[in-house]
Amino acid sequence: MLAFLNSKIGVHAICGLIGAAFIGWTYYEVYQSGRAYERSAVLEATVKALRDRANENAAVEALDPLALCIELGGLPDECTAELQRLGVDLGQTGNGGLPRR
Repeated sequence: MLAFLNSKIGVHAICGLIGAAFIGWTYYEVYQSGRAYERSAVLEATVKALRDRANENAAVEALDPLALCIELGGLPDECTAELQRLGVDLGQTGNGGLPRR
């Protein structure tokens, strides 16, 4: 066995194994680094989406029923008539007319 390790073929085989191990280790580390980067990017995008959603929810909750109806595509006259038909008081809402959770 010692004679094989001292021969040219043995030295080349050992160098090949060391090189293959180094390339494999490098590939693994780069792969893990990419996974970590991708996970952090997905997490940042999720946090941003939740913040944007919270801002949109706050903006919608601040609207009174008439403004909400118009924002959803209704015409002012139609919205006023529909809200009056439903019995919504358009002038006396203290919290924008939306129910609290």
